[in-house]
Amino acid sequence: MNLKSERRGIHVDQSELLCKKGCGYYGNPAWQGFCSKCWREEYHKARQKQIQEDWELAERLQREEEEAYASSQSTQGAQSLTFSKFEEKKTNEKTRKVTTVKKFFTASSRAGAKKAAQEKIVKQGHLGRERNADNILRDLKEIFTPSWELASPTEVLAGKLKAEIQESKSPSPSINRQASIETDRVSKEFIEFLKTYHKSGQDIYKQCKLFLDTMSHKRDLSIEEQSECAQDFYQNVAEKLQTRWKMPPEKVEKAMDQIEKYIMTRQYKYVFCPETTDDEKKDLAVQKRIRALHWVTPQMLCVPVNEEIPEVSDMVVKAITDIIEMDSKRVPRDKLACITKCSKHIFNAIKITKNEPASADDFLPTLIYIVLKGNPPRLQSNIQYITRFCNPSRLMTGEDGYYFTNLCCAVAFIEKLDAQSLNLSQEDFDRFMTGQTSPKKQESDSWSPDVCLGVKQMYKNLDLLSQLNERQERIVSEAKKLEKDLIDWTDGVAKEVQDIVEKYPLEIKPKNQALAAIDSENVENDKLPPPLQPQVYAG
Repeated sequence: MNLKSERRGIHVDQSELLCKKGCGYYGNPAWQGFCSKCWREEYHKARQKQIQEDWELAERLQREEEEAYASSQSTQGAQSLTFSKFEEKKTNEKTRKVTTVKKFFTASSRAGAKKAAQEKIVKQGHLGRERNADNILRDLKEIFTPSWELASPTEVLAGKLKAEIQESKSPSPSINRQASIETDRVSKEFIEFLKTYHKSGQDIYKQCKLFLDTMSHKRDLSIEEQSECAQDFYQNVAEKLQTRWKMPPEKVEKAMDQIEKYIMTRQYKYVFCPETTDDEKKDLAVQKRIRALHWVTPQMLCVPVNEEIPEVSDMVVKAITDIIEMDSKRVPRDKLACITKCSKHIFNAIKITKNEPASADDFLPTLIYIVLKGNPPRLQSNIQYITRFCNPSRLMTGEDGYYFTNLCCAVAFIEKLDAQSLNLSQEDFDRFMTGQTSPKKQESDSWSPDVCLGVKQMYKNLDLLSQLNERQERIVSEAKKLEKDLIDWTDGVAKEVQDIVEKYPLEIKPKNQALAAIDSENVENDKLPPPLQPQVYAG
């Protein structure tokens, strides 16, 4: 990705974060700028091409072997033609003198000896070619075997024995105990989650157990091939939930998150920073590079964050804590959550400093500064682990994918950081990198050695006073602005109240007199008709 430094800061066009194939999803440097979907398509095309070339090579080697075998057979036949009758006579005579059982064993041994002699002749001339052809055919057989096809009992037993040996080599029982507790907890949560899915939950559990059993005896594969198996499994399970069980997208996404958590909690110790890769070497290189860049200041990166503000300083500390905490998580989704929380703290710090929402051009330089200041452990291993085994839909879209892509860009920028990126001369950059000086010591280095310490301290105090004066003037200005805002607010509220009173004037009506009860003796009720009197009628 084209990272460049300008006077206003580090700028990356947002279009460069997307897949270079133009599908609209986020790309990733680990996938050569493609998104997960396009990278898999390109990978399969290259793989099919390689398979075709391997088939052609295997067929050519097989033809050469057949020709060599035919040639050796003709040579052997020509040499033994003179003694053929003698051998036939001798064989017939021997068969008449031995018993049936002995005849049987003699015939077998002679046939075996003859076959062994033929194989020996072929192997002596073309042993290397046979091994090459056998290896290619075996590799092609493994390629066309489905990822989660059950292996033979021998392979399963070998995988279990190897797993037991690896577990016996664990460095710390406490770590194993803690991992076992977490694995049991995740398993219980996963089973409880699947109970809500009824029959589809049972099918999901069977598929997950089958995948784990398959991966247990495929640990000899490269990490890229194991990643390919995991990505195929994610894709097939998601398609099955959508097509067979007719689940809505949000329910499928929730199920896939739980599946990823269950599987990767168990596979973490086998696939995170494996010994067969150079992930650890890259981690050490990045850590060494970040330590060498400890002198980089926010001003050099044009970071719009003022750490003198207490709230901003707290946000920076929280962002550093989140990016460091990423290494303690076992599930790719949890690692992505740490990156997302770190990024949100960065946006809040920028918003507080600038009193306005942060932009993408402000975010990337600040993220680079956070990485330089935090120096997260095993940074490359975590990025590679997320890239290989995370549910691809999370990396292709959404805020998780956006923040993860920016983190990859930040690491790539740090690895290629030079004098031009920081708007420095090459001489100053080299001096800072070698530790001869630092930006904080430049002012003291500019003094002549003849100047007394009192004068240096005086100018230093004057500089501090000027900074305090600027801060005081800024505080007074902000206080006056706050006072003016309060006055304007009070006047605005009073004016609104006055307008409402004028629009709807208040009319005070006289209090109504209480009504007297009908049965009470009141002289004012003399106008009422007399009450009815009972009358008696003669029947």
